[in-house]
Amino acid sequence: MIKRLLLVILLGITIFTISAIGIVFLDRIGYICPSRYFLHIYCAGCGVTRMLKSLIKGDFLKAFSYNQVFFVLFFVGIIYLLYAIIKYIKDGKIIIPSNKVLIFIAILLSTYMVLRNIPYFDFLRPIS
Repeated sequence: MIKRLLLVILLGITIFTISAIGIVFLDRIGYICPSRYFLHIYCAGCGVTRMLKSLIKGDFLKAFSYNQVFFVLFFVGIIYLLYAIIKYIKDGKIIIPSNKVLIFIAILLSTYMVLRNIPYFDFLRPIS
């Protein structure tokens, strides 16, 4: 159990560090979403980098305005991840999301992408 706990802590620190470096890197180079730049459409992930930066600063309202679906999925994912980590530390069992959950998320993100590119749903677009 101690080995699993140490493994989770080490993995968590590694993932957090790589993510933080990635966000800073994307911010420094002035990253522009390829679908926005080449196709002039908002993908389902447009605004996620700015959302994460706002979450780090504690500005939840601004984070929500950048990408509403990923904002909700982020917190649902955190809760799921905590449950999976506790289960792994206690029992050594790795929990993998079912295909139904993954298909639901794919359909949700696809629908969100289509809707945010329809003029009537422009409130779903990331703020500038």
